[in-house]
Amino acid sequence: MKRTCFNTELNESNVGQEVTLVGWVSKKRNLGSIAFIDLRDRSGIIQIACNEDTNLPDVRNEYVISVTGKVSLRSNPNPNLPTGKIEIVASEVKVVNTAKTTPMIIADETDALEDTRLKYRYLDLRRPMMQKYQDVRHNIKMAVHEYLSKLRFIEVETPILTLSTPEGARDYLVPSRVHHGKFYALPQSPQIFKQLLMIGGFERYYQIARCFRDEDLRADRQPDFTQIDIETSFLDQDQFLTMMEGLIKDIFKRTINYDVKLPLRRLPYQEAMDNYGSDKPDTRFDIKLHDVKEVFANSEFGGFKDVEAIKAIKVDGVAPTTSRKVIDGLTLEAKKFGLGGLSVLKKENGEFTGSFVKFLSEEEKATLNNVLDVNDDDIVIIAAGKYNRVCPLLGSLRLKYARELNLIQPGTFDLLWVIDFPLFERDVENGQITSTHHPFTRPRDEDLQYLDTDPTKILSYAYDIVINGYEAGGGSLRIYDQDIQKKIFQVLGLSDEDIKRKFGFFVDAFQYGTPPHAGMAFGLDRLTMILGQTDNIRDVIAFPKNLAATCPMSGAPNIVDEDQLNDLGIAVTDWENK
Repeated sequence: MKRTCFNTELNESNVGQEVTLVGWVSKKRNLGSIAFIDLRDRSGIIQIACNEDTNLPDVRNEYVISVTGKVSLRSNPNPNLPTGKIEIVASEVKVVNTAKTTPMIIADETDALEDTRLKYRYLDLRRPMMQKYQDVRHNIKMAVHEYLSKLRFIEVETPILTLSTPEGARDYLVPSRVHHGKFYALPQSPQIFKQLLMIGGFERYYQIARCFRDEDLRADRQPDFTQIDIETSFLDQDQFLTMMEGLIKDIFKRTINYDVKLPLRRLPYQEAMDNYGSDKPDTRFDIKLHDVKEVFANSEFGGFKDVEAIKAIKVDGVAPTTSRKVIDGLTLEAKKFGLGGLSVLKKENGEFTGSFVKFLSEEEKATLNNVLDVNDDDIVIIAAGKYNRVCPLLGSLRLKYARELNLIQPGTFDLLWVIDFPLFERDVENGQITSTHHPFTRPRDEDLQYLDTDPTKILSYAYDIVINGYEAGGGSLRIYDQDIQKKIFQVLGLSDEDIKRKFGFFVDAFQYGTPPHAGMAFGLDRLTMILGQTDNIRDVIAFPKNLAATCPMSGAPNIVDEDQLNDLGIAVTDWENK
C-alpha cells in the first residue's frame, strides 16, 4: 500500500500514469459490466472505474481501500469535483479495513441531528465540510505565526495550572493531591501572565492559548476555547490597532483570499449603542435606532413618562404581515429584556394604525413621521425604559428582521473597531460599580478628573474588533501607573486586603519598572466560524461540548473512582444524584 499521492493532486496532465491511492469509500455504483467507486481522502473525491477485468472484492461505504490503476479521462466529466475530468481505471482494489453501517450519512448534506453528530464525532469529521473548517482554522494560525514573527513577536506558553483570580466568569478548579484543601484554577485567559511578560521585558508576546470559563453556554460559546493572545510594550492605541489590522488583513487573504480594506472604521461605543443597540453592531444593513424621546416630551402616555430612554426602529414593508400574533411575539421579546412591553405602529394608506395610535397627538404623529421617514407598509417599533435595556432590545429586533427579510448579502464581511468603552458600569439590579472589562484597563487621560467625582463618566482605552456582528476580539491599553491602579481598586470597593489576596503577586510586580503596554485577544474559534461561514461554533472545534457542557462522545464529565477522590482529600455528597 504505497500511496502515490493525494486524490486532488491528480489532473489531466497525469493521464496514462499508474498510481496507487488510498482512502474511504464514499459511494459505490454497480452498473453490471462496470462499477464506480467514489474514493474519498482528506483532499477530496476521485472516481474509480472497475471493469469486468478488475477483481473487485466486496466493498461498501466507509470501507478503507487501496486502489491501483491508470489515470484516464472521464467520458462524462463532473464540473463539481476538482478531479471531475479524470478517473482511475482500477487494475487492483484491496480492502484495508471494513466498516459497520454508519449511523449518519458521511457527506456535506447529512441526515444526522447534532446530538448524533457529536456522539459520533470521529465520523462527522470525515465530512468534507467539517475538514474545510479545520483547514480554515489551521490557515488562520499559520497566518498569525508568520505575521507576528516578522514583527519580532515571540510565542511564550503560560501556565495552565494557575491561581484562581477574578476575571469575570467562574473558574474551573483543579484540586491538588499534594496540598489537600488547595486548588489550582484553569486560566480564563493568560491576562495576568502576559502583562507580567511585558514587565519581564519581552515587549512583544503572542500565544495560541487554551482558555477555560465555567459559564452558561450559548451557540457561540464553549467552556474550553482558544484565543490568539497578544501583548506589546511601548505602543499607543493607534500604533497597536494599525498593527492588528495588518494581522486581520493577512488572515483574511491567506484563509479565504478576501482583501480587507484598511484602515478599519472606528466606532465609539456610545455611537454603536445609540444607532445599533449593540456594542458589536452588524452594519451590513440599514436599520438604525432613533432617539424619539423629544418627540414624546409632552406625551400623555404613562409608559413614556419619567423614563430614561425612548427609542424606535423602522422596518420597511412588513406592515401587511405584522399580525396581532407577531406583535404579541415582539412584546414577549421585550419582557425578556426586562421591559414591560413596546409599542408598534403601522403605516397604511398614509395613516398610522394600531392600538397605540389613540395615545398619539397629531403633532406627535407628524413629528414621528418626519424623524423616521415612514412610508406605507412600514412599521415603527418603540421601546421606553432604562437605556441599557431599551437599546439591546431594539438591537436584537433589528437583527431579527435583517435575517427574516434577507437584508444581509451572503459572503460579505463587515469589519470595524468599537472604541471608547466606559471604564465602569453599574449593575442594573444593585447599582454597584464594576469594571466593564477588567480592573487593569487604562482610563483615558482626559477623564482621570472624574475618578473622585463620577467614575461612570470615565471612558477607557479599550477596543473590540467586530466582524459581521460578532465580537471577534478585544483588548485595551493597560494601567502601568501604580497610583492610578490603586485608585481604580478603591473605586471598585477593594480593600488593601482584597487587593493582596486577589492580585498580590501581580500588583507587587508593578513596583519594578512597568512599561506602558497594550494587548488583545482574538477568539480563534469565533474567527474560524466567521471565515468558515457557519453560525455554529461547534462546527469549527474538532471535539466540542454541547449546550449542557458535556461531551456526548466521551461522556465527560463523569464520576471518578473513590480512590481518586481519597487521594485528593475530596468527598462528594449525594453521590447517586451527582
